[in-house]
Amino acid sequence: MSAPTAIATVTAVLQHLLTQATAGADVTTKPPSAARSGGNGNQLNLFLYATHINPAFNNIPVPGQVRNGESAAPPLPLVLHYLLTAYGANDDDIAGQTLLGQAMSALHDHPLLGTADIEGIVPDSQLQKQVERVRITPEVLSLDDMSKLWSSFQTEYRLSTAYQLSVLLIDSSRGASAPLPVLRRGEQDRGAQVTAAATPSLSGLRFPNEKPAAHLGDTFTILGTQLASDDLTARFRHPALDDPIDLQPRAERTDDEIKVVLPDQGDDAAVGSKWPAGFYTLSLVVQRPDLPKWTTNALAMPLAPRITSINPTNAPAGDVVLAIECRPQVRPEQRVVLIFGDRTITPDPIVLPVDPNAASSLTFPVADAQARTEPYVLRLRVDGVDSIPVDFSGPTPQFAPDQKVTIT
Repeated sequence: MSAPTAIATVTAVLQHLLTQATAGADVTTKPPSAARSGGNGNQLNLFLYATHINPAFNNIPVPGQVRNGESAAPPLPLVLHYLLTAYGANDDDIAGQTLLGQAMSALHDHPLLGTADIEGIVPDSQLQKQVERVRITPEVLSLDDMSKLWSSFQTEYRLSTAYQLSVLLIDSSRGASAPLPVLRRGEQDRGAQVTAAATPSLSGLRFPNEKPAAHLGDTFTILGTQLASDDLTARFRHPALDDPIDLQPRAERTDDEIKVVLPDQGDDAAVGSKWPAGFYTLSLVVQRPDLPKWTTNALAMPLAPRITSINPTNAPAGDVVLAIECRPQVRPEQRVVLIFGDRTITPDPIVLPVDPNAASSLTFPVADAQARTEPYVLRLRVDGVDSIPVDFSGPTPQFAPDQKVTIT
């Protein structure tokens, strides 16, 4: 690996090579605007005018630096762009062209910088120890590119050619990470467990009445394959819960369907505090004889909040404050809005009920509520899942009257 002085080392090595190839010529490393000041003899000027990153080495550590399982910061991989300009004695073009030909021939015959070229030029650069050798490649600049380049130098154009040197691998100062070797692969050092039998896989969820989300107390269907024979447990995970919730599916099942019953207040009065609304990840835990448990792929399962009361349900036009009770309980860290018609209303600060059996009470200030003949249908959105303001008890679904507010 190379030290940050590697850039200067490359320039110094090139200067040394060109000095040997053009005996008697002065080889300088100045900006073109200052290269010819005070001199009138044969001269070559080597100017580093640009650098860029080599993408091939930009995202991986240097080969051989780390082993499998270890990580290290990639090096700084640089490509250097040089402009080589020839000046003949007394500004004679023939002499300058002869000088440039000698320099180009020398670089053509010396395409790689070797250890002997680098050692001793710049102390402690370590360039000669890097994995990749530095390659000298002619670089073709169009007439337009060359014109722009010399215009930026603010000096008269002189006969020039360009070279690219690649790649410099400057070591990162960040340390590598080398974890301890693995002594045991799982319990009893058995490694991975493999089974040749087909395993359960989930493909979708179906909720009662074709609802877009589940409610507490619903019996919903998990769709998939290979669901009939194994000992399966439904596992639910929610971002607000530290531990998953496991439920046993119903006994009746088919190869592609299995049913799960969500608990309600009849099963557990505190269920509203244990099952927050929002999106769950649902998977099945598979248990087979003589094998450890594993889980299937996961699906997103929305659990909808339910508005249990609205106060007031009738109000005059203008500013209205709506008090809404809902289940499951809403936690202060959850994202909550009330959809009032086509408007979204944010609540006043949310307070978690002390009683785990109680419903959450939320207050929504609705500014400038407009009177209209049709009542407003309310929806409560908790962590991206809306309440379902629909009554499915009749022959056709209807908006439930207890989910509406009339503004007169």
